[in-house]
Amino acid sequence: MTEILYKHLSFAVVGAAMEVHRVLGSGFLESVYQAALEKEMTLRGIPFRHQVELPVTYKDEMVGVYKADLVVDEKPIKNPCQFTARFECLQ
Repeated sequence: MTEILYKHLSFAVVGAAMEVHRVLGSGFLESVYQAALEKEMTLRGIPFRHQVELPVTYKDEMVGVYKADLVVDEKPIKNPCQFTARFECLQ
């Protein structure tokens, strides 16, 4: 079994995502769910930033920029609609 990184934070974000799904259900565009998740995380006091540009390096050279949908407590979430309770650390 895969270890959950940042367990407390993971459960907080999953709880917020579940509340969004409980209230909205299915059928909306990703942008609606992202906006609702941002609102729910704000209500719960979960720190985040949205649409954050992060540098991508290859062999110590910057080769591009990745735009993360959400960075929660300075840990990027690739796609809030496909959240898996696993985070990547910012390097």
